[in-house]
Amino acid sequence: SFCEELLSHGVLKLLTAPIEGIVVKEGSCNYMAPQGISSVVNYYLKQSAGADVFYEQHVTHISLRDGKWEVFRKVGPPEQFDIVILTMPVPQILQLQGDIVNIINESQKQQLESASYSSRYALGLFYEAGTRIGVPWAAQYITNNPCIRFISIDNKKRNIECPEIGPSVVVHTTVAFGSEHLDSDPAEVQQLILSHLERIVPSLPKPAGIKCQKWRYSQVTKAVPDCLGQMTLHTQPLLICGGDGFTHSNFDGCIDSAMSLAEAVKSYL
Repeated sequence: SFCEELLSHGVLKLLTAPIEGIVVKEGSCNYMAPQGISSVVNYYLKQSAGADVFYEQHVTHISLRDGKWEVFRKVGPPEQFDIVILTMPVPQILQLQGDIVNIINESQKQQLESASYSSRYALGLFYEAGTRIGVPWAAQYITNNPCIRFISIDNKKRNIECPEIGPSVVVHTTVAFGSEHLDSDPAEVQQLILSHLERIVPSLPKPAGIKCQKWRYSQVTKAVPDCLGQMTLHTQPLLICGGDGFTHSNFDGCIDSAMSLAEAVKSYL
């Protein structure tokens, strides 16, 4: 039902572009977001009846004060809340300081510590308008390279042809490469990925811009056990955590956790 709603509003569309090496499970459908995955998040934020959204708020401490949660950030004064929901990667929940350290009991801590994630690098290549990228595919899964696992001609994958906007290429590394180079110098990692990419697609033109992004918590390899999409850390006031770390790393996993979190909040209210 969620996919149908997003399809009806044009937020998602069926993936029809040629993807080499993709494994299609019987009975499943693949979708893409023409305006990027952030458009899915923005769609739901617009349904939220006026929620205020603040970006780049790095939470460091969560403590109890006068029956509310006092949340401290790296920059700016602390704020108080009636309910706190944490959906960051599980290892980052365990890094939080304050009363939360003692609120998480030993059993919950062991459960949370058992979650694991793969790590990757993502490389974005951005081109001037009018640049032609002469390959027959929109994206390709690579199986025989120690560095690169996936390459996407992003505008082609999204079926967007716009003469005013240049194409972009997205590259994802293998899990093994990500783990091996997790703490390496970013400039060296970028050069390594580019050298492998040049061998795989020698016809790629020189980009106008490049961005290399470390993805420390890429996909969940082992979810938190014995939790149906969320874990309640404290009931009065409510402190709960969820996200794909409590299910699995795809759209369905995120929706399953979101529904579970919503039910927990509704029960509290």
